[in-house]
Amino acid sequence: MNIILLFFIAISLSMDAFSLALAYGTISISKEEIKILSIIVGVYHFFMPIFGMIIGKFIIKIVPIGENLITLVIFSFIGINMIIETFKTDENIKKMKISEMILFGLAVSIDSFSVGIGMNNISNNFLLCSSIFSITSFLFTYIGLLLGNKLNEVIGSLATLLGGVALILLGIIYFI
Repeated sequence: MNIILLFFIAISLSMDAFSLALAYGTISISKEEIKILSIIVGVYHFFMPIFGMIIGKFIIKIVPIGENLITLVIFSFIGINMIIETFKTDENIKKMKISEMILFGLAVSIDSFSVGIGMNNISNNFLLCSSIFSITSFLFTYIGLLLGNKLNEVIGSLATLLGGVALILLGIIYFI
């Protein structure tokens, strides 16, 4: 097992979490929500590779839907929601719902599930792999959300609108 390879895989798996967090952070979510959302992403990135390893091969045979289509739908849903938030006044913007946080975590961890399918080829130490994936994705999500908040402070609701559009485009790119 090559620990450097594990870190490169973890960083690769965390990049979509970072870009989505950067976009989502533009809606001025609270510090508490940033922590909770980062933890959710970290937990997903711990369990999804293990689930992928255990049941991934069976699910792919049963469900003919590709992960790219699922990612498109989830990213588009979140992006449209962000665009709608752009046109709300500050009094109308609510705390981020837990269901939105769970969808966010799922959207950025689907690729971890796929990596889990081939995890036997990477390492026999599944807990180490999942732990590295989890910590890395937590950190990338946390940093992305903080930077998104700062971006919102600088350019305001335009950042939220651009973030929503970016998410929809990311979903389309994943699908293609």
